[in-house]
Amino acid sequence: MMYELFYPILLVKTEVIDMHAHVIVSGRVQGVGFRATAWQKASEYGLNGYARNLPDGTVEMEIEGPEDSVEDYLKDVKKGLSPFIRVENMEVTRSETEKGFKRFRME
Repeated sequence: MMYELFYPILLVKTEVIDMHAHVIVSGRVQGVGFRATAWQKASEYGLNGYARNLPDGTVEMEIEGPEDSVEDYLKDVKKGLSPFIRVENMEVTRSETEKGFKRFRME
């Protein structure tokens, strides 16, 4: 919950909607620094969760935080995050039910 101050002195409560996203990313996403770059970008956005390589060559991520930050982060991930990374597909499942991650980690 946040409060915004409007003049003349009016305090209005605004709702910050948190969001959870489960993401499977495919393309050139293993062996190119994807998880480290995803961690760095998540830190910039103040998001929590994880990124881990899966045996099929994809990367699984879970991301939590304010809805607008999660959406902006997902847009950045879709762009590839660096010239070495090529995202071909992202399967995203969104939810308002958080899992309570305290930080973003690479697994």
